[in-house]
Amino acid sequence: MASITSTATRSHYDVVIVGGAIMGASAAWFLSDNADFNGSVLVVERDTSYEACSTTHTNSCMRQQFSTDLNVRISQFAADFVKNLRQYMGGDERVPELSIRSFGYLYLADNDDFAATLRESQAVQTAAGAATRLLSPDQIKQAYPFYNVDDIVLGSINLVDEGFWDATAVFDWLRRSARERGVEYIQNAVIGIHRTDDDKRVASITLKSGEVIACGQLLNASGPRAARTAQMAGLTVPVEPRKRYSWIFKADSPLDRDLPLTIDPSGVHVRENGGGSYQCGGHSDFDPAVDYDDYSMDFSLWENHVWPILATRIPQFEAIKVQSEWAGHYAYNTFDHNAIMGPHPELENFIFLNGFSGHGLQQAPAMGRGTAEWLTYGEYRTLDLRPFNYERIINGHPIIEKAII
Repeated sequence: MASITSTATRSHYDVVIVGGAIMGASAAWFLSDNADFNGSVLVVERDTSYEACSTTHTNSCMRQQFSTDLNVRISQFAADFVKNLRQYMGGDERVPELSIRSFGYLYLADNDDFAATLRESQAVQTAAGAATRLLSPDQIKQAYPFYNVDDIVLGSINLVDEGFWDATAVFDWLRRSARERGVEYIQNAVIGIHRTDDDKRVASITLKSGEVIACGQLLNASGPRAARTAQMAGLTVPVEPRKRYSWIFKADSPLDRDLPLTIDPSGVHVRENGGGSYQCGGHSDFDPAVDYDDYSMDFSLWENHVWPILATRIPQFEAIKVQSEWAGHYAYNTFDHNAIMGPHPELENFIFLNGFSGHGLQQAPAMGRGTAEWLTYGEYRTLDLRPFNYERIINGHPIIEKAII
């Protein structure tokens, strides 16, 4: 396959996608897979190494433990897509057969209010077919003797299709397969978005290299930079980059069984990484928006906050050694922490795919499929994703999702 260049081969595309990370890649692939779509697609990505993007800085896990039925079903499709990736891609034998390492997510509640939320959410999840179970402190201790549960009143866990998956393989094949089917990727940046004379549609974009590209529809899939892309079209979207920190550490005394992705009541989370190593994530109590290019570490956060919490919850983690650490960005939706999708009501061919607030990787298959349906048919034809459409922001109707990490 030819290398990605900075120059588009055409002056007009039916769909231009701004951002080629997991959301843009998913939408592009599902367009290429839709027999009813026969248009041209251009994906404009600032850095095709993806070195700093949110997609490559995640913990590569998925869960069904959400408090809304729609979010549960979105993740269920992700699990099916990952486990059947080769079949979705036409049986191509080059595509790897993937699975989910289902060590599960374990939510820990240390008060009655949070315990009540876990019970309510479990009812939603099981109604949707998830295998979520509630655990008393004694049951948690029996299944996972290494936890300190002195302050815990209830736990919630699902060991079916919750855990680690090979997001890198899925991301690579979404891009590769789409390009083989004719989707064009370029490494460039959009610096201008221009409207038609009647101000009702996007007419074209200007690239950093100076080219002007006309488009039929424009998809904003630019992750934490979503607000900057919208601003170029004279629009606003409540998405900002928030810094999230990750550490991989080795334990002197590894646990004797897989560690679920454990969400401590403090918000710190930690999971199995394999070979006696573990991955942990968290953020500071002061959580402002940051500059788009700010990936600096707060080294005091580990010593003063994260490690003490880990060692208290799992005493075997008192003796550990950090092997690597990094900071990445959440595309944080300040309105309600959920996806923002669909067209802007005043700029009908400007489509949003933004604001996933840390859930983007696991939601990408369903959201990419739904966006491709909208771009092709003007409606969603599988999952009804209309609750995520941009209008709810204008109307002040947030989606209340209680299971936010």
